[in-house]
Amino acid sequence: MHLKVDIFNHIFPKPFFERLQQVTVNKGAIKRWLHIPFLHDLDVRFRMIEEFGDAYRQVLSLSAPPIESINPDRQITLDLATLANDSMADLVRRYPERFPGFIASLPLSHQGESVAELERAVKDLGALGVQLFSNVNGLPLDDERFFPLFEAADRLRCPILLHPARNARFADYASEETSKYEIWWTFGWPYETSVAMQRLVFSRLFDRLPNIKIVAHHLGAMVPYFEGRVGYGLDQLGSRTADEDYEGLRQSMAKRPYDYFKMFWADTAVFGSRAATECGLKFYGIDQVVFASDAPFDPEGGSLYVRETIKVLDSLDITDAERDKIYRRNAERLFNRTF
Repeated sequence: MHLKVDIFNHIFPKPFFERLQQVTVNKGAIKRWLHIPFLHDLDVRFRMIEEFGDAYRQVLSLSAPPIESINPDRQITLDLATLANDSMADLVRRYPERFPGFIASLPLSHQGESVAELERAVKDLGALGVQLFSNVNGLPLDDERFFPLFEAADRLRCPILLHPARNARFADYASEETSKYEIWWTFGWPYETSVAMQRLVFSRLFDRLPNIKIVAHHLGAMVPYFEGRVGYGLDQLGSRTADEDYEGLRQSMAKRPYDYFKMFWADTAVFGSRAATECGLKFYGIDQVVFASDAPFDPEGGSLYVRETIKVLDSLDITDAERDKIYRRNAERLFNRTF
């Protein structure tokens, strides 16, 4: 039986969740979380994951909303990041057989403090990676003020888990003020991730930091399906634009845009879709895809996405060694550790 290391699932450690409810300025943003006990009740989590046996383990990361969006007060934001990382590190110490590691959270609206907290989380607490959201209160990740954070992650050999951030205030049409029918999530989140990826590509991040590792959540979002657009389409960058010299930018880059998109890693969190899994694996290749469930945001409140993801992976026409790479070996290379 394969050891299965679920590298992207979510939790609210109890001390953090209690503080979150006290300080959030938008009670509606956490309304759903109150009714998903898997997120904050360890007994429920352990009971639900028993179905997958001792070989199933979770690398923990904080759930949305992003810390910097919870409360505008600077000190509250900094304290929440500290509490999140301390609380997750405590869970790893107490339950190493289930939680072999955690992903750091940062107060991203405060760049200098984010670098310091990343250093602390990795060096002092043993964080395996760091979660960044696709925008920081509306600022794009390719804004130059975030580059020191990418530099720190690269120096610490700390992979970045890229998570979308978008809400109902992102209207679907210019004539409207909010997004209807939760389109902001259904299609908005994959779009949001894909936008962040393209911005990072054309900001020359991979030229500046060629060894950096970034995992694009939800199997690379829209990118694998739109392979032709990021390939031959972006080979023509600048042909549609008159007010920016995008052709000059493209010609100055060392690789095709397509090749930079292939430098991202991706995870299997596509909610049990076999077609999406096959598409993502074809684009990124077996060696750059890691097992992830996105638990607990499924209709059962925790176990369905895990079960369906495993069902798809176990049914794929790949070798046993390739399946082991997805379940564990690739995560070991990503995080520079043995599980």
